[in-house]
Amino acid sequence: MALMMSGESALSAFPDGDNIFQWTGTITGGDGTVYEGLTFKLCLKFPTSYPYEAPQVTFVTPCFHPNVDQHGNICLDILKEKWSAVYNVRTILLSIQSLLGDPNLDSPLNGHAASIWHNVSEYKKALNKHKSTHATDRRPS
Repeated sequence: MALMMSGESALSAFPDGDNIFQWTGTITGGDGTVYEGLTFKLCLKFPTSYPYEAPQVTFVTPCFHPNVDQHGNICLDILKEKWSAVYNVRTILLSIQSLLGDPNLDSPLNGHAASIWHNVSEYKKALNKHKSTHATDRRPS
């Protein structure tokens, strides 16, 4: 609830209608990153065992990134083996926002994005091409 009322423009999350187990989140790319100014929609699906089990979080907005696959799945340790019940929606969204600018190149889901990450001009070109090719959001499954 605090996140919904915080007025923080770079992050937001709200339940989808009456379903408290599925939320829509948004993050904005961090300043000084190749994602600066871009906004991404995410789907957060909470298990009934939350907060003792991590939610499933996927990008709805297509995202060209070393740790995001073509289906929007995210490779982030706090959503898997490093999950802790102390994490909340804000923590998750901040971690994903941070991952955008600081990927884990040792565990890529998108090998092409990982291979060109350090070549900023080539990466930006690929990011812009990906954005224009995949301009519409995918439906959460």
